[in-house]
Amino acid sequence: MEMGGARGDDATPSVSYVPDMQQDAEAMLAEALEKGAQEADPDEVADADARLDELMNQVAEPADESRTSARDGTVATEQLTAVSMRTATPLLVTGRTVALNVRGIADEVVAELEPGVSPELVSMAVRNGDAVVVEYAANAPPLVVGILQRRIPETLHLKADKVHIEGESEVLVRSSQGALRIRQDGDVELAGRRLSAMSRGLFRLVGRVLRLN
Repeated sequence: MEMGGARGDDATPSVSYVPDMQQDAEAMLAEALEKGAQEADPDEVADADARLDELMNQVAEPADESRTSARDGTVATEQLTAVSMRTATPLLVTGRTVALNVRGIADEVVAELEPGVSPELVSMAVRNGDAVVVEYAANAPPLVVGILQRRIPETLHLKADKVHIEGESEVLVRSSQGALRIRQDGDVELAGRRLSAMSRGLFRLVGRVLRLN
């Protein structure tokens, strides 16, 4: 900032205050820092320095890791060029091997099952006419890594140790004129043209109110 008088031959020379203001500010800052250093607790200063060093080390580590990860990722990408994926039709499952029909290959291809793939699941794919995903890699046998469902099966077979079916507001099981509906409020409705219930042992109906017709 500069201040000066009116223009003319006898105008007052311009005077600059910026250097003086900067010098005053620097002097005040230096004085404050010196005073703070004299009054500060040495233990607190040492603790603050240690925490600052720890923080700076933590900030610096991710950058190094990211650079290392980027280099490793480049190597991994180069290795992936030798890996390919194809679909195939499973023909026969024997233990943890499966005979495949691969488009463009006249002979059957024998592949192994990836450790996480169940042989029974591949057998179901054979029965349903589904496809499998096969991974090919250099110097390694073909590997079946997954199943592709290609059509709606005539019969859907669910098998597991436990089967949970859960709906947030409603669960409906229906076939033509028969239906079972379970609502969020706890109401259960069973409807059909004719209902039959049989038990080889005790048949118990419990309720606060039982109404027949």
